[in-house]
Amino acid sequence: MSHPHFGRRALLVGLALTPVAAWADDAADAIVRQADTARGGGLPGISWTIDLVTTGNNDATDGERSMAVRAIKTSSLAETLTPVRFRGTKLLQADRNMWLSRPGLTKPIPISPRQRLSGLASNGDIAATNYAIDYAATLVREETVGREPCYVLDLVAHSRSATYDRITYWVSKERRVAVKADFLAVSGKVLKSATFDYANTIQVAGRPAAFISRMTITDALTPAQTAMAYSGVQVQAIPGNVFDVGNL
Repeated sequence: MSHPHFGRRALLVGLALTPVAAWADDAADAIVRQADTARGGGLPGISWTIDLVTTGNNDATDGERSMAVRAIKTSSLAETLTPVRFRGTKLLQADRNMWLSRPGLTKPIPISPRQRLSGLASNGDIAATNYAIDYAATLVREETVGREPCYVLDLVAHSRSATYDRITYWVSKERRVAVKADFLAVSGKVLKSATFDYANTIQVAGRPAAFISRMTITDALTPAQTAMAYSGVQVQAIPGNVFDVGNL
């Protein structure tokens, strides 16, 4: 027969731990949401140009690409500028759906954010980052990257519409921007990794804020690497109909 004091003690311990666990989840979500802002997520309107360069890849057709991106809150539209053979190709992401349109197609076709776009970059890597919406975040530890103290978070996708199944995410404790990421398969195997730089600045709620200037993706098994450089960043109003699939 169990002791009555033991049962009460266990209940009190459970009640004491529940608010802590809830706080930890809220804190993890807040950290990821702040990091999203520096990568275009959740903003009322922003545009930039992104230049992709892949090295160490045996695919000679996968060298360089330039795209113009516009984003608003949870939607993004990316249009290829170069090379000429891909000019006019558009990728539209609205919430968790994504479509491809290009000259010659009679209508946009649904695609997955997980499909490869150029080099190591997936379709979803080009869009504004909204990890706070697409993933459940857990704060697992703290760790120093270089000399920068970081939170380390485990991000698990809510659905297959997310770009990756799972991400280990390092976010600067001081700057609240992503410093590093490992992109994982369901099994936990690292597929590729990324580092982030923030030489751009935008205005958020009337204050200057860091914005991504470079994302460097490295393959886990080969020398291949794709560098994505962000330039011409502008915070601006963008009409909502830009992100209507019917207008592609």
